[in-house]
Amino acid sequence: MSTKKEINKLILSATKLRESGNFEKSLLISRIALRNAIAIKDNELIANNYKNVAANFNELMEFDKAIFYYNKALIFANLTNNDSIKEKINNNLGNIYCFEKRKYEKGIEFYKKALEFSEKIPDSSQMAMTNLNITWAYFDIGSYKEGKNNLKFLNWYHNKHEDSSTIVVLKMLNGMYHSYKNENDIANRCFQEAIKLGQEQDNKTDLSYAHLEYSKFLLKQKEYKNAYDNLALYNRLTEEMFTEVKSVKANIEGVNFELDEYKRTIDKIENEKDLQFKSLKKSRVIVLLFIIVLFVLLLFLNSLIKNNKYRRKSNLDLMHANEELIVANKKAEELSLLKTQFVSTISHELRTPLYGVVGITDLLLEEHKELALGPHLNSLKFSARYLLSLVNDILQINKIEENKIVLEYLTFSISDELNMIKNSLSFIAQKNNNEITVEIDPLIPDSLIGDKLRFAQILMNLVGNALKFTNNGEVQIIVKQLKVRGNMHTLEFSIIDNGIGIAPIDIDKIFDKFVQVGRKEMDYQGTGLGLSIVKRLLELFGSDIAVESELGKGTTFAFVIDFEYDMVKTAEIISDIQVDLTSIQVFNVLVVEDNHINQIITKKTLERNNYSCTVVEDGYAALEILNKVEFDVILMDINMPLINGFETSRRIRQKGIEIPIIALTAFDKNEITDEAIAVGMNDIIVKPFEPVQLFKIINCHIQKVKSVV
Repeated sequence: MSTKKEINKLILSATKLRESGNFEKSLLISRIALRNAIAIKDNELIANNYKNVAANFNELMEFDKAIFYYNKALIFANLTNNDSIKEKINNNLGNIYCFEKRKYEKGIEFYKKALEFSEKIPDSSQMAMTNLNITWAYFDIGSYKEGKNNLKFLNWYHNKHEDSSTIVVLKMLNGMYHSYKNENDIANRCFQEAIKLGQEQDNKTDLSYAHLEYSKFLLKQKEYKNAYDNLALYNRLTEEMFTEVKSVKANIEGVNFELDEYKRTIDKIENEKDLQFKSLKKSRVIVLLFIIVLFVLLLFLNSLIKNNKYRRKSNLDLMHANEELIVANKKAEELSLLKTQFVSTISHELRTPLYGVVGITDLLLEEHKELALGPHLNSLKFSARYLLSLVNDILQINKIEENKIVLEYLTFSISDELNMIKNSLSFIAQKNNNEITVEIDPLIPDSLIGDKLRFAQILMNLVGNALKFTNNGEVQIIVKQLKVRGNMHTLEFSIIDNGIGIAPIDIDKIFDKFVQVGRKEMDYQGTGLGLSIVKRLLELFGSDIAVESELGKGTTFAFVIDFEYDMVKTAEIISDIQVDLTSIQVFNVLVVEDNHINQIITKKTLERNNYSCTVVEDGYAALEILNKVEFDVILMDINMPLINGFETSRRIRQKGIEIPIIALTAFDKNEITDEAIAVGMNDIIVKPFEPVQLFKIINCHIQKVKSVV
């Protein structure tokens, strides 16, 4: 008679053979071990052998047989005090019912039993595996609340033990949960980490599921192309695994009859426990075994038929989904192209009249010095520039969200900026009979360094919003210095009104794009983008915004920004933007521009700063005059009739003329840079612009040419 140690050795050998894919030999050794375990009446060894037999059938995708033997194993395991084996058997039954039979309710019941046993044993890895399986099952059926605590335990366990075998599925489950919570950035990061780790581990099974769940997430986000790509990767990996499974199944087809015979032998071994009844019940046992085998074979055949139908249906559904995704992706690309063209056109059409407003304002301030002392023209210029910035940000809000906008580093007066905002919004305040007050902490230096235009845009939106929802009241702008670290001054800005207030249910909505809240019977105009842009601009500053409000009593918006105070740097910044406009040398400039107002503004701007200026209305006129007159630099508009600025520049270069050509355009710089360089242009200035910027660029390119000569 074999000893317990010898039987354990046989069980270990059968387990290793199963794990290496030698199922036939594993089952044969398990039969010997089972006979010996029954002979010594050791329930724990009998349960372990049945569990190993069930695991073999599970690997062979004969799930009904696997369930049959797992249940036998559970009967003998329940006769022992070994909670570890009880936990494993319940967990494996949960796996088959949830992920193979799709009977989630029954599978989850087995998982819960497994968790009860895992709490009694010191091995937390078994508890982690069961928690992972039950979390996945809950998430598969959309029960995220029920699986939340199980996921929490898994994250704690991984942070403590760093189990690489489950990390891919864990990252995927975190992605599924954050997607359900609409925490899309975190979900996206989790899915990408799961895919990366799956690729590194060459774990096709977990990697395929990661691609599938990521595809569902991307489809939810309307990122159709990426969703399609991930679904295609899932299909490819699934097909590879299916091919591998078919190969394994093909290798074992020859031993199926022997395995069935082996099953009958195992049942026969069990009945050998009571030898005195063997002769009396032999015929019954044979008939019963035949019926059981026939029943199992029928179940197996039925399972194969159902699985084949399910696979064909799944493939058909995937084909339809792929076709729909391809169509959706094509439509998305077309819409994206139309959007880009629309943005480009609107950008150009809005910047052109704004150039006229800013330019004429500059001319009036230059020609009538006495008007510079009053607030009106300065406010007009400031408002025009603010409108330009607002137009840019509205038209390029996608760039803000993708953090493609870089903050500028300019010196400005905090008191001047706040007073300019106050003056610019005075007409709105008067309309609703409101008063704007400004209170600045005396500890704050007046000269600061930072992006004053973005900062002003934040305040303009918040103060304008407060004025719009306040009548016969007051809007306060309060600035306090919170702390100083070296040269950095942390300032808190509060915009306080005593207007209608915001309902608690609406506070979370006000920063969404195109959302307007307020009493429905009142007409509040606007795009619904103001507060959304404020939030995104503050994110560029590394800050956030807080809101406190009470209906009928008013609202307070508060945010914190760090600005630098450094007199040395301030002096350097100011000196960097200075241009020597007193030079006695007169440069000859050719302006190619078809808009009459722009011609006047550009010509006067150049001439009042000692430049000689000649204006032509189109590219043909420019080519003709260049044959007769020498110029130091050409300012070229892009959007012109007859031939545009690109074609004109190309023909100038074909003539061998090397005069610097600077594009003076209302198009976005990023849209035309590549084509401008290709045709031989030297630089780009976007209208409207500061005269100082124009002269600095002109002088720089003229000096480069003269230094070469």
